[in-house]
Amino acid sequence: MPPHLRIVGPLLLLGALALGPWTLYLTYSLPSRHLARHYDLAWVGFDIALLGAFAWTGWFALRMSKWLVPAAAVTGTMLLCDAWFDVVTSSGGGEQVESILEACFAELPLAALCAYVVWDVERFLQLMPRRRR
Repeated sequence: MPPHLRIVGPLLLLGALALGPWTLYLTYSLPSRHLARHYDLAWVGFDIALLGAFAWTGWFALRMSKWLVPAAAVTGTMLLCDAWFDVVTSSGGGEQVESILEACFAELPLAALCAYVVWDVERFLQLMPRRRR
């Protein structure tokens, strides 16, 4: 392994170590309610990025590209984040039910599909129909 890459593991572990106390600090310092000025922009921007991740992953799956695994990892991660934040930021009642249903029947199953692609890309690609030339 090149010497400059040997620092990656320790650097990430140091980040994890620092994140623990930071998370505890936020747990006790953040308000349970907060009005965000650009809430709509945050969600629209995230959904545009998610749209791009879906397109990227689908394109690489069709092309059977070596970039399929990283694309699926990004898309699956974004789907998990989307499900989490949809559910925890919903205002309750029907909105919360809708968020939970969307998570259970769309975001989480699609994230699981992405995880399957990442976990066993060779078998996934074998199951894909062969592209016509």
